[in-house]
Amino acid sequence: MSQLIEQQIDKMPAPLTPLQEFWHYFSRNKGAVAGMGYIVLMVVIALLADFLAPHAPNEQFRQFLLTPPAWQEGGSWQFILGTDDVGRDLLSRLMHGARLSLLVGGLVVILSLIMGVSLGLFAGYIGGLVDVTIMRVVDIMLALPSLLLALVLVAVFGPSIVNASLALAFVALPHYVRLTRAAVLLEINREYVTASQVVGASALRQMFINILPNCFAPLIVQASLGFSNAILDMAALGFLGMGAQPPTPEWGTMLSDVLQFTQSAWWIVIFPGLAILLTVLAFNLMGDGLRDAFDPKLKQ
Repeated sequence: MSQLIEQQIDKMPAPLTPLQEFWHYFSRNKGAVAGMGYIVLMVVIALLADFLAPHAPNEQFRQFLLTPPAWQEGGSWQFILGTDDVGRDLLSRLMHGARLSLLVGGLVVILSLIMGVSLGLFAGYIGGLVDVTIMRVVDIMLALPSLLLALVLVAVFGPSIVNASLALAFVALPHYVRLTRAAVLLEINREYVTASQVVGASALRQMFINILPNCFAPLIVQASLGFSNAILDMAALGFLGMGAQPPTPEWGTMLSDVLQFTQSAWWIVIFPGLAILLTVLAFNLMGDGLRDAFDPKLKQ
């Protein structure tokens, strides 16, 4: 009898590690896997743009102004996606633009995540007047259109890629503050927090060592979605002339520079727009997959 039990135990599958369990649920969402694959590809292109791009992003070929894509009549395989109105290779500018867009997206998410999580932790854990003050400021910020608020901040401090990134990080704060505060309020009355208080754990240790790690799941999902919002908003600021300044190869700025050629040279509008669309879509799809992987209600 004992041998039969041991044989049955041996046949049982080994328990999944946390990483294996995450990938099991994440990979069930095929759209999320496709989005992650696209993001990995974009990161590789951004990192290796100096080697992969056929030309320098600001190099001008005056004899090839508004050259169409290679597969269209009049195109050249020297410029696969064509050239813009001053003869710059569109593919090379898109590759270098990916580096800038991903860098800005990462900077915005990191800054807003650090500040938002800190404020949310203090609001949820300390409560009282601190909580009321922080949340009323957050409510005021949420009452204003985020892009309009970012435009005002950039107009005050001057149009540049750094000021635009800081403005976008500031307007993204409320989402992280509210999400962190809600997660802290769920965790603060649990047994492990009470036990830590009994043994004399300090408030900072409670917030950053005990409570914060248990709030990571919704924050990771929000960060992935915030990444796509940051890229989209930066493109919007660049399109309005308040972000990266020419000749910097940034996708929104590339669109702003060539609006007058929309009908005569479709490729210099379509390809930067597709780059923005596909990148934002990929991050949104990956965010859905992360939500499926981290939400216990969806693990069936």
